[in-house]
Amino acid sequence: MSRWPSVEGSPLPLGVTWIEEEQSFNLAIYSATAASVRALFFTDEDLLHPVFTFDFNFRRNKTGPVWHARIAASLLSGARYYAYSLDGPHSSGPSFPVSAFRPHKLLLDPYAVAIFFSPEYDRAAAYGEESNAGKAPLSILPVPEEPFDWGDDRPPEHFSDLIIYEMHVRGFSRNANSGVEASKRGTFAGIVEKIPYLQDLGITAVELMPVYQFDETEPNYWGYMPLNFFAPHHKYACDCAFGAQNLEFKSMVKALHEAGILVILDVVYNHTGEGDENGPTFSFKGIDCATYFMASNDGGSPFANYSGTGNTFNCSKRAPRQLIVDSLRYWVRDMHVDGFRFDLASVFSRKSDGSIDFEDPPIFGSIAGSPILSRVRMIAEPWEGNPKYPNYALGEGRKRPHFPGTGWRQWNDQYRNTVRRFVKSDPGMVGDLVTRLYGSDDFFPDMIDEACRPFQSLNYVASHDGLTMYDSVSYAAEFSWNCGYEGDRKVSAAVMRLRKRQVKNFVSLLMLANGTPMFRAGDEFLQTQHGEDNPYATDSPVTWLDWSRLPQYADIFRFFSKIIGFRKAHPSIGRSTFWRDDVQWFGAAGNVDFGWDSHALAYLLRGASENDSDLYVMINSHWEAARFEVRATGSWKRVVDTFRQSPDDFVDEDRAEVLTAQTYLVQPRSLVVLVSAFRAD
Repeated sequence: MSRWPSVEGSPLPLGVTWIEEEQSFNLAIYSATAASVRALFFTDEDLLHPVFTFDFNFRRNKTGPVWHARIAASLLSGARYYAYSLDGPHSSGPSFPVSAFRPHKLLLDPYAVAIFFSPEYDRAAAYGEESNAGKAPLSILPVPEEPFDWGDDRPPEHFSDLIIYEMHVRGFSRNANSGVEASKRGTFAGIVEKIPYLQDLGITAVELMPVYQFDETEPNYWGYMPLNFFAPHHKYACDCAFGAQNLEFKSMVKALHEAGILVILDVVYNHTGEGDENGPTFSFKGIDCATYFMASNDGGSPFANYSGTGNTFNCSKRAPRQLIVDSLRYWVRDMHVDGFRFDLASVFSRKSDGSIDFEDPPIFGSIAGSPILSRVRMIAEPWEGNPKYPNYALGEGRKRPHFPGTGWRQWNDQYRNTVRRFVKSDPGMVGDLVTRLYGSDDFFPDMIDEACRPFQSLNYVASHDGLTMYDSVSYAAEFSWNCGYEGDRKVSAAVMRLRKRQVKNFVSLLMLANGTPMFRAGDEFLQTQHGEDNPYATDSPVTWLDWSRLPQYADIFRFFSKIIGFRKAHPSIGRSTFWRDDVQWFGAAGNVDFGWDSHALAYLLRGASENDSDLYVMINSHWEAARFEVRATGSWKRVVDTFRQSPDDFVDEDRAEVLTAQTYLVQPRSLVVLVSAFRAD
C-alpha cells in the first residue's frame, strides 16, 4: 500500500524536513495566492545553475494554501542549498502592486533555519523584475547530523534577582581591546569568552539585540530588518559555512545557562527587511504578499506602514500568526532560549484593516495556548514606530489603551523619563518618582479586576534606542543634562565627578525600584557614542564597546556590581507584589513634599514579610545639600552614598558602621541607602 505523503509530500510541518527512513526531504511552503511554485537546488560548485528543479503540481502537491513535495536526496546530486520561485496572478490582492510576484527571483524559505550568502551576493539584484540567480541568499538544506549535546541544560531560575543586560552581539566584543580572541570577536563565541566578566558584573540575563538573519549590506548594524525568523545571523558565528552558526548559538546558550545567565532575544515580527513596493524581494513579498503584509487604505503606498520601516507584518491572519508562533517555539525548543523582547509589539493589536483590537488580538491567544511558550518570559515594547499612526499601549487596564498580553513585562519609557528628569533636577518630579519606584501602578493597576504585578514594569534609564547612560549626562538633549559642559573632550575633573555621581544615581534608582531592571552593555564603564542617539546603521568603534574604559572607570564598574549585588541580596526590593503597607514615604524632614520646587524624597521599606532587612533610602536631586531626618526607629548602617568617592560610595553591609545620629546630610545630587543593623526575623 502506497503512503501518499511519501509520494506527494506532507503539508506539515512547514519548511524543509529530513525524513531519515526515506532518505528524502519534505518541502512545504504556504502561498494562498500563487499559481505556480518551483523548488531549485544548488551545489557549492555552481550557485548559478540548479542541479535539480521541481515544479509543484497543484493537484498532487498542494493541500489548501500549502504546496508540498517529497524529494529523494539521491535526485539532488549533493545539493546543499535551495530556493523557491513563485508566480501568480497579475495582482496578489486588490491593494498590492501587480509586480508582487516576481517569478525570476530566487526566494528564501520563510522556515529555513540557516541561510547562505554566496561570494557573489548583491543586494541590488533583489530589486526589480530580473533574475538574481547567483547573487541571491539561499536557504540551507537540513542534513542528518549528531544531535547537539545539551547535557542536563536547563534555564536558571531568576525572580527577585532578575537583572537584564541589553547587548549587541557584534558590538559587545568586536573591538580589538575586548580581550577576546581575534577570530571570535563580535560573535556568539565572543560572548562565551566574556562570561566571567558578566558573572563579575552580576547580571542574571542577557537580552541580545536581533540575531535573526538580516542583510548587513543594507546597512543595518542593529539588525532590525530581518529576512527570516528562524535563522541566526551568519556573521555572528566564527564559522558561518553551511549552517555552523546554529551550533555556535546553541553552545553560547548552554555556556550562559551553566553560568546562571538567562538568554532573551530581541525579536522583530512586526515587519521584514523587504520594505514597501520600492524595496527588495527576498522572501515573503514574492511568496504571498497579500497574506503576509497589511495593505494600506490611505491611497499612498500599497503597504501599510505602522512599523515605520516600509511594511507591517499581518499578525491578524492565520498563516503569519502560525509562522510567528512556530518561530518562537523553535527558538525555545531547539535553541533553548528563555524569553523574547518584541520590537514594536503594539503592531500585534492591529487588525487587517489597520484598526486596533485592545481586547483580544488572536496572536496573544496563540502564544498563550502553546505549552512550551508558557514557561518563557515575554517582554513587549508597547508602542509602534510610525508617529503618523500612534498606538502607545503601555500598561494593562481597560480604562485606557493597553497592551493585551496578560502578564507580559513591558518596556516602561515613563520610568526612564521620570528618573532622567528627576536626576537632572527638573521641578515637580517627586510624585512621579514615587510612582515609578513603587512599580508604576498607574500603568499596572493593583486592583481586583486587573491585578497587575510590579515586575511587569521593565525599568530602564538607557537602552540601545537613545543615548547611553553616560552620554545622557554629557550631552544636552530631551530629558538629559550635560552637567554644565557639552561633550567628552577636555572635560574638567569637577564635571567628571558630577557625571559619575549622576550615573551612580541612575543605576541606584534602577536597582532600588520595584519592577524588572535593565541596562545597556557598557553603561557600567561609561560607554560613550559621543552623543549619537540613533546609530542603527553604524558598524564601527562608535558603536562597539570600548573596553579601554573598563580600567579607566573601574570605580563605576565596582559600583554597578555592588549595587546589583545589593538588589539580589534584598528580595524585598523586587517583589512579585507591590510594596503596599511595607513602604512609608517621607520628605527630608517630615511628610513628602510634592511641590513644584521639591527635590527630596525618602522612604522606609520594611523587609520582614520577605525575611529581609529594612531599608531606608534618602534621595536629593537638588544642587544644594539637604539634612534628612531618619524617620524610623532602630539602628542603621550606611551602605550607599553616591556623593562619596570609591570605595566609600558603597560599603559592604558586614563592614558598614552603625550611624550614631538620626539625621544625615545628603549632599547635592546624591542618594544614600541605609540598612537596618539587625536583620528582620
